[in-house]
Amino acid sequence: MTKQNKKCCCNVESVVTIDERGQMVLPKEIRDKADIKAGDKLAVVLINKDGQFRSISLVKTESLSEVVTDMVGPALK
Repeated sequence: MTKQNKKCCCNVESVVTIDERGQMVLPKEIRDKADIKAGDKLAVVLINKDGQFRSISLVKTESLSEVVTDMVGPALK
């Protein structure tokens, strides 16, 4: 791992295609890494900056409270 990668928390792990019904398949390798199983619920989080959507994130609902606290907590201090 390079020094640059140690600073970055984001990596492109896979590219998925959206079908005509708006569905996508998360590759098995990604599901295994993220411990996502059939029936798990994921929250869709859109990141907007300057009126443009920059990112779409999937967050397991079981950890949603923790993620929101991590994001909002520093702003409240």
